[in-house]
Amino acid sequence: MILDLERFVAENRPHWQELERMADRLGADPGAKLSYEGARRLHYLYERASADLVRLSTFSAESQTRRYLSALVGRVYAEIYETRRRQSRFSPARWFFGEFPRIFRRHFGAFMLSVALTIAGTAFGAFAVAVDPLAKQVLMPFPGLEGDPGERVRQEEAGPNKHLAGHRATFSAQLMTHNTRVALFTLALGITCGVGSVLMLFYNGVVLGAVALDYVRAGYTVFLLGWLMPHGVIEIPAILIAGQAAFVLAKALIGRGDRTPPRQRLREVLPAVVTLAGGAAVLLVWAGIVESFISQYHRPVLPYAAKIAFGCFELIALCAFLGTAGRGGEAGAQS
Repeated sequence: MILDLERFVAENRPHWQELERMADRLGADPGAKLSYEGARRLHYLYERASADLVRLSTFSAESQTRRYLSALVGRVYAEIYETRRRQSRFSPARWFFGEFPRIFRRHFGAFMLSVALTIAGTAFGAFAVAVDPLAKQVLMPFPGLEGDPGERVRQEEAGPNKHLAGHRATFSAQLMTHNTRVALFTLALGITCGVGSVLMLFYNGVVLGAVALDYVRAGYTVFLLGWLMPHGVIEIPAILIAGQAAFVLAKALIGRGDRTPPRQRLREVLPAVVTLAGGAAVLLVWAGIVESFISQYHRPVLPYAAKIAFGCFELIALCAFLGTAGRGGEAGAQS
């Protein structure tokens, strides 16, 4: 068979260049991991380049292309079959700014389920308080929210003194403890095939809706936004992400339509569940700091407009982080 060398090189060079780009990415980051589809593509291109090298070896006149292809095949062979220990040191920054947002996007459907359940609970809580104002005494998780919103606002805006400082610290601690407990319980209840997580997310939404309507109806919407937004725009998504992890776990436990043994399914999703739980924990720590030092201080100490603007900035930054961070590694893994 006569080989049209010029046409052969022109047709196959794009595949060689694609293989070279993948080899460059793997060589630049020893800890990089390929997705299943990425690994299949790499293996296909490697086998194709190897076959091309064999065909080119019969043409002594084309030594430059043959040397290039031989070096490329050797590089990829080393990446596929090398036995040296790859860099495995854990990097908190690489994990949080790379792995965590990638796992979040990979299981975005589970996150949206958490959002839907919380919104449903919020609507129910607001409706319950609208129909029966006394319902908040049953719905509120602690006494600090059962009183009259106007009286609490007047106390908070009266200015700092020892009595209010102690009240502020206690109330802040109650809020942080409650939301951390909700996040942990929501995640842990994933072992109930998600039933317990559904209830926890719905109940947390009920509390949020009841509180919001209570303050809005009393005419303290600005106070409510200034109080909740600085920490809430981080804390609430953290709870939703805990629910997301719970539903990923629940899906593996149920395994509907998947004949893989349950133990293997759990082993496969465990890294994602741990990553989501760890990311939610980091967000909760930040929310707790903001709640202690910003959210619980009101006018005249901190203007509401400044607190609301800070909350908006946090929300935009969080959306950008979860939506775009780590995309470079994601593209490399899928190529």
